[in-house]
Amino acid sequence: MKILFLGDVAGRSGREAVEKHLPKLQEIHEPDFTIVNVDNASSGRGATQAHAREILGYGANLLTGGDHIWDQHEMIVGVENIKRLLRPANLPEGTPGKGVTTIDVDGQKITVIHLGGTVFMSHSFDSPFDCVDKILNRHRLSAGHHIFVDFHAEATSEKMALAHYLDGRVSAVIGTHTHVPTADTQILHEGTAYQTDAGMCGDYNSVIGVKIHAPIQNFRRKVPRAYFKPADGEATVCGTLIETSNQTGQAKRIVAVRVGGGLSDTPFVSGDK
Repeated sequence: MKILFLGDVAGRSGREAVEKHLPKLQEIHEPDFTIVNVDNASSGRGATQAHAREILGYGANLLTGGDHIWDQHEMIVGVENIKRLLRPANLPEGTPGKGVTTIDVDGQKITVIHLGGTVFMSHSFDSPFDCVDKILNRHRLSAGHHIFVDFHAEATSEKMALAHYLDGRVSAVIGTHTHVPTADTQILHEGTAYQTDAGMCGDYNSVIGVKIHAPIQNFRRKVPRAYFKPADGEATVCGTLIETSNQTGQAKRIVAVRVGGGLSDTPFVSGDK
């Protein structure tokens, strides 16, 4: 199975870039399943129901969120209305929405697990390690069953630790949240694909997707937080493409994907394994 994953969509420019480039990426790479993280899709803070549906309409099969999942208050209901949107699974029992789903794809199955980190995160998530163990008691990697994890976390070490903890038990662990694509695409020893962060779909002439002035003032002056506005220049789409074995569900190949905007003006693939 080929799985295309796009990192955090950041604001209007990110949405427009996904609309423009996702169909081309799908034509080039022919993925069987496409996942898009939308944690910053609406004014940089979460996603509205309308914007979530737009991105599904551009060709995404499933959306994931993150620590901003409730910033658009309508999403407290929206996560129930939009069946192909996941919030982090490691939230207390009874929280609206779901953090894991299994979808049939041409006779095979893909289980997608969405987790939030606990280190340096403003949102209080339960242990992702304990949560994923409970999920994997019900979902096992096997022939025709592929398991993808979007780990929305700040600390590089926490992302790496979880990937090694899950090595051989899931097809891929891909990090989101920090908005900068990392150059560490790899397949771990037991067959799990990993990248610390897929990067964002947004304007990279920014501070992680935010107009430059306000973050600089916050760092320099130590005053109450200035209002952050999403950068609105031409966006670059960043993500990851994973190919898995139909016989084992383990990863065979992982590449970083990048197209458009200031980082690149043509489709870009690196880290071929």
